[in-house]
This record gives sequence, structure tokens and C-alpha cells, in this order.
Amino acid sequence: MLLAFALIGIALAVHWLDRDGLRDNVDGAISFVDVLYFTMITVTTVGYGDIVPVTEQARMFDTFVVTPVRLFVWLIFLGTAYDFLLKRVWEKWRMSVIQAKLHGHVVVAGFGTSGSEAVSELIRRGTDPASIVVIDQDDDSLKAAEACGANVIDGDATRNVTLEAVKVDRARSIVVSAGRDDTSILIVLTARRLAPDVPISVVIRSEDNEALARQAGANTVINPASFAGLLLAGSTHGPHIAEYMADLAAAGGPVALRERPVAAGEIGKPLSEIATGLGLRVYRGTEYCEERSTRLEAGDLIVEVVSKQVAAK
Repeated sequence: MLLAFALIGIALAVHWLDRDGLRDNVDGAISFVDVLYFTMITVTTVGYGDIVPVTEQARMFDTFVVTPVRLFVWLIFLGTAYDFLLKRVWEKWRMSVIQAKLHGHVVVAGFGTSGSEAVSELIRRGTDPASIVVIDQDDDSLKAAEACGANVIDGDATRNVTLEAVKVDRARSIVVSAGRDDTSILIVLTARRLAPDVPISVVIRSEDNEALARQAGANTVINPASFAGLLLAGSTHGPHIAEYMADLAAAGGPVALRERPVAAGEIGKPLSEIATGLGLRVYRGTEYCEERSTRLEAGDLIVEVVSKQVAAK
């Protein structure tokens, strides 16, 4: 709109300065109102003929300046109408189609460094990009997420309406990495209220805020600085410890960590006798069973180290 008015203003100013080149067929006098009227009629239509350019200078200006201005103004109005009407209707319909298919998806709130790495790792581990929904308010981040094949929404993840739009209550998991601890914790609070049973993982940069994030409802709290410290400390005890830990965390390594429910044939056996990999931990409900000799029961969750081939199955 500002550009359209600027172009019209240029035409109005030149017409006023060169008003001697115009002739009013009604009263013969050219006032400012006449110039304003002539400019608007000329820019928006082909003119009525009551005020006409009579000098060569005025006619050349109308030919090479006012006519292109008229075309640009109409293009601007049409483009604005497309953005505000057609595009919004199309995006609303497209979002409704996507929302109808959102079941068992992964919601990523924040596509900064940690969020983008999480999406890339999910895709490397075999997650369909179409089952990932990224929430962010930065245009470049949204374009990068869309280039990965993920669904994107421009919105504030701390608001109920945004999380409801991505159907967090039907999600498989929620990953929160807003870049600020206070914002991340607020997103966790909002998501937990809307999706009481969905696992939530959050990136927290300050150790003091980790307990707050857990109180807000996060199942997993990750501190990048602490994890980097673990790798650095591990490297001082041997050159291969940090490498092995990185292999466990990443999808591209020869080994991987996997969490799975206990199989029917494993019930009653100790953790050391599972056949799929090296059993590390057993979780019974929300409790961690420290004894590796604990007999497995139905409903237990096993954390194990498996080979890359087993992890891919």
C-alpha cells in the first residue's frame, strides 16, 4: 500500500508542477483538486476526457511514467489481494488437510541449532519428514525446516492455539528447543496441559532451570553444556570413550542405544539373557531397577545397546 501511494504521489506531484500542460474542458482552470482528480482517474482508469494533457511534455509524462505506474499499482493491488485472500484460503485448506493426517507425529518447537539437529537426526533414524511438525517464528528457520521435508507452522509455541493447531494431544513426542530457558519451560507447561500423556523432551541451557523444566512436565531434560562436558571428561580417561559415547547417541555409528518393551519370550529372564543386544537398564513403570539380575516382567522397558543392523529393524 505504501508503494502504491508513493507511485501515485509521484504522478500527482509532477502533474501539479506541470499543470500548465493540462486543460480543463469544463471551466478552463486547473486547481489542485483538478490535478488530484486527473491523477487518480488516469492512474486507475483510461480517463474521462474532461481534463486532458495538451502539451508534448505532459503527454510524454503520461505515456512513459503514468501508464507504467498504473500497471504497477494494479499489480500491487492484485498481489495484495492474493496474499490476503487467495493465499490465506489456500494455506488454511492445506493446513486442515495436514491436521487431519497428524497422528503419531513429532512436534519440534524451535528450529535453532538444537532443533534442526534433532530433526536431521530423526530423519537419519528413519522418521518420515512428513510426520515432523516444526513450530517457529523465524522465516529462515521455517524455510530450512520445509526444505528438510517437515511440515511447518509460523506461530508462538507458548500459546494454546498454536499447539492445538499441530494436534499435540495426538503427537508421538514433543521436542522443545526455544533457545531461551524461560520460553522453553513455558512451552513445556502449555504442552503438558494440552497433552498430559505425550513424552516431552526439552533443551535447558542453565543447570539451575533443569528442576523447573521437570516440574513443568518435561520427561527428558537435556543440557548441551553438560553433555559436552561428559564427552570431554570421558576423553581424558581414554581416546575411544568419547567416540563410543558419540556412536551410541548418533544414528550413523556402528552401535546404538535403543529402548523397547520387554518381549513375551523374555518375561522371567534376567536382563543379561536378552538376545537382541547388551541390556543396560530396566524400567518398571517410572522406577529404574538397579539390579541387572532383576527378573523381567510384562510391561518393563529395556534400555539396550544394539548393533546398527538390529537398530535399523
